Amino acid sequence: MNHDALELTEAHYELVISVDARRSGEYDDVDKPRMRARIYRVLETAFTHAKVARDAVHMEDRGDGVLLAVAGRIAVSRLLGLWMVEVHEKLRDENRDLAVPLGLRIGMHVGPVRHDDRGISGRAVDLACRLADSPVARQLLDAEKADLVLVTSQSLYEDVVNGGGKFIEPAHYSSARLELKEGPVTAWFRLPGRPAPTIPESAAPASAAAPAPSAATGPLPPVDDDTDGYGALDDELDDNDEFEVVGDAMSGHRPGQGGVHYNVIGDMSHNHHNEYQGDVHIGRKSGRDAEKGRG
Repeated sequence: MNHDALELTEAHYELVISVDARRSGEYDDVDKPRMRARIYRVLETAFTHAKVARDAVHMEDRGDGVLLAVAGRIAVSRLLGLWMVEVHEKLRDENRDLAVPLGLRIGMHVGPVRHDDRGISGRAVDLACRLADSPVARQLLDAEKADLVLVTSQSLYEDVVNGGGKFIEPAHYSSARLELKEGPVTAWFRLPGRPAPTIPESAAPASAAAPAPSAATGPLPPVDDDTDGYGALDDELDDNDEFEVVGDAMSGHRPGQGGVHYNVIGDMSHNHHNEYQGDVHIGRKSGRDAEKGRG
């Protein structure tokens, strides 16, 4: 096997960013190119100001949005912090004179990504796209009259966001449960420049899907905690996790930020035997890692 063929079969851990425009179908043939030009100005300006080298970023056009993968040599905290600040500021500038402001939904997740001649693929790509396209993200933009919503996976929140850092502000995130076909996942939502958002009341609380234990029913069966964000079937990975979901209670979550169930239409592959490989900047070690180090 030659070197080029080997590269196509290897997956590298990268930050995947899915960017979608709000209600892009409402733009006519004249306005849509202008909308697309604004999106690229926002993203490219933010990369420049955040000092993210362009050769570290794969950028793939999606018609009404952009799919990006950032190489592992770039700290994820810079994208979650400074880059998001620059995206928000540039988007506000673009919207200043528009009667109908451009709204963006951004989903983020770190995971294995494969590159080929036509673009990128992998479970991490699937999940980042699902997060950006989730009903909660769509509703928050409208309900809060916001121009930008950021959605991160559970694992990205635990590994990077929860550790804090410049411009990251973990207290400004709220969690919600998204019900995928393969099982529930937890996502974390932020409206840059605002306090932690209130998840829309139309969402069904997580407790409705998991009744509390009683003398009549006995203890609840174990529930997959899905901390990696790929559904409820990756038991071999999640058996090593310390989170356990019972109703709307999850250890490690702040009080008052219980889960919310949503139905999301679409396919997403399961994750099995997932391992980090190589040097990847994904933030601090979790409390669980610290406990293992002392054991």
